[in-house]
Amino acid sequence: MKFIVDAQLPKSLSHLLNYSGHDSVHTIDFPEQNNTKDSEIIALSEKEGRIIITKDSDFLESFLLKGIPQKLIMINTGNIKNSELLSIFENNIGLIIKSIEENSLIEINRTELIVHS
Repeated sequence: MKFIVDAQLPKSLSHLLNYSGHDSVHTIDFPEQNNTKDSEIIALSEKEGRIIITKDSDFLESFLLKGIPQKLIMINTGNIKNSELLSIFENNIGLIIKSIEENSLIEINRTELIVHS
């Protein structure tokens, strides 16, 4: 699977996804880095078939109102240590991948993964 990890999330999450056999980029690697506009991130996700992973509710609003991006993983953990976030992904990577393959929107919080059909 292909992902874009948004600015509020650690680049190490992108590394973890790559290490797990996926194709992940972080916004810090874009020409405008973490200042890349949401519209540009969405355009790239649509062009390359990438799933956006973010904490930014603007992406959720766009998804709900306009249907873009096509697939979205919302992180709703609040303030959390990077190591805790990475642990959530490491411990649940199979379920996360299966859920986003079969659905367009999933939310991840500290204790559960919520799938929206």
